[in-house]
Amino acid sequence: MKKTYSFLIGILVLFIINTAMAQEQKAKVLVLIYSDNGGTYELAKEIAKGIESGQNVQAIIKQVKASENPKLKNIPVATVEELSTYDGIAFGSPVYFGNISTAMSEFLSKTISLWSSHALEGKPATVFMSAGSGAGKELALQSFWNSLAVHGMVLVPNGISGYENIDKNIPQGNSVLGTTSLASLNSVERPSKSERYLAEVQGKNFAKVAYALRSDEKTKSVNKVGVAEKDINQVLKDKNIVLPSLPKPVGNYELYARSGNLIFINQVALKDGKIVNPGKIGVNVTEEQVKEATTVTMLNVLAILKEAVGGDLNRVKKCVQLIGTFNTPDTYTKHAELMNPASNLTVEIFGEKGKHTRNTSGASSLPVGSSVSIQAIFEVE
Repeated sequence: MKKTYSFLIGILVLFIINTAMAQEQKAKVLVLIYSDNGGTYELAKEIAKGIESGQNVQAIIKQVKASENPKLKNIPVATVEELSTYDGIAFGSPVYFGNISTAMSEFLSKTISLWSSHALEGKPATVFMSAGSGAGKELALQSFWNSLAVHGMVLVPNGISGYENIDKNIPQGNSVLGTTSLASLNSVERPSKSERYLAEVQGKNFAKVAYALRSDEKTKSVNKVGVAEKDINQVLKDKNIVLPSLPKPVGNYELYARSGNLIFINQVALKDGKIVNPGKIGVNVTEEQVKEATTVTMLNVLAILKEAVGGDLNRVKKCVQLIGTFNTPDTYTKHAELMNPASNLTVEIFGEKGKHTRNTSGASSLPVGSSVSIQAIFEVE
């Protein structure tokens, strides 16, 4: 009985490991929408269904603005910063007088930092719309394309895919630029069966492009001697490095700030809500204790960095700079040695991308009694 139980446990563990590995290998596509009355959301579900039909791409539906509509209120709201973390984006909106909706337009107007940092260049995009009577749908789709083209996104149209299989006895929202639904024509339920079909076909086609471009990027991700860069998640696992849970701010500030493609983080030696080895070196703590606190502080920095890049540390392009400040007497001079654990940990995890410029200094006191404070700047995708 015990052997059978152990065998079943082993099978379960292998299943969990294989499932986790499969999830990591999947491309991620954001289906980003604004919906007034749920019509665009219905199309989004069909787009997502098509995206996931091949089983190698995951679709995540989010909206640009919270809604009180019962159909929509539980859909999560996307942030501008997270757009660059996806392998492709399908944009959906109602048609407003031959244009995209006000809410979607306002959201896109906030992507200036992504534009200036080229964060969306080369990422595939496709569009779909709930088009009312259908008047102005091509103009609206084209306006969507114009906004995304400015970002340098790879625009994926639907073409005439699926046209041969739709019901041509009633008006349908098919368009070469993207699927639409003629929401105000009430002779049939909208989106119609054919419009749902077209949306699913569009999702399937888009998934192929998103996955292909993602695979191409991974192929290009090689170092100068032609060896593929290591997956950071695997590096952490192999080196038994466990990142802590996110520390909580103790004031009116954020854990990190992003400007363009730079992430700025400041942290102290906080662990499980308490400061590790607090005090002044040579008075309350030894050099070895401060080095331990430095490691704890850098792990906090990396945990926040992971949050800042949507959970994927492989999106880190470079550790630009580390600045270490230590609680020391006026005559202390070995600050660099105290900072080495942070630098070593960064290079150990990120390799060549972890090499950085650095500055260290002393202070008469530090926040919450910490013996060390680290400021970090990272460049990310």
